[in-house]
Amino acid sequence: MSGGDTPLTSARVVPHRRICPLRQPVRVLFGNAESYADRLSPADRAASLASPGTPDGQFNLLYRFEDEQLSELRNATVHAFASLSIRPTPGGYLAYLGVFVQPVHRFTRLYMTAIAPFRRLVVYPAIIRKMQSAWVERYGGESVDQRRLTV
Repeated sequence: MSGGDTPLTSARVVPHRRICPLRQPVRVLFGNAESYADRLSPADRAASLASPGTPDGQFNLLYRFEDEQLSELRNATVHAFASLSIRPTPGGYLAYLGVFVQPVHRFTRLYMTAIAPFRRLVVYPAIIRKMQSAWVERYGGESVDQRRLTV
């Protein structure tokens, strides 16, 4: 990773591009959702290490604290949030990644159900592997090849 990168900014996942041609017609039909950046409290804005809206890979940051960040992705089918946090453990750190989806249209649930196997079997494991590799490169520790990946 380069100096300003975080595990999420360097987690560029190529396989999702296979379904990108399908997204544009959906965007045209359904429009886009509003950002949650304006909902941040003044205290959260002041404590954030990055400004709301800062690009973070395909997402935009809502906030970044020392041990936690929340990013959002808005498009015609979903309003998605990626929550990443780290906690110290006796053996190092434990990272938590949560992906939350807010429907923006009545077809969002159908769309998410249709792509669920692709997300669970291809996209999420690729993101996790990329984050693990970036962490090992930057801070050391076990490589992805030395551990079994579970989702």
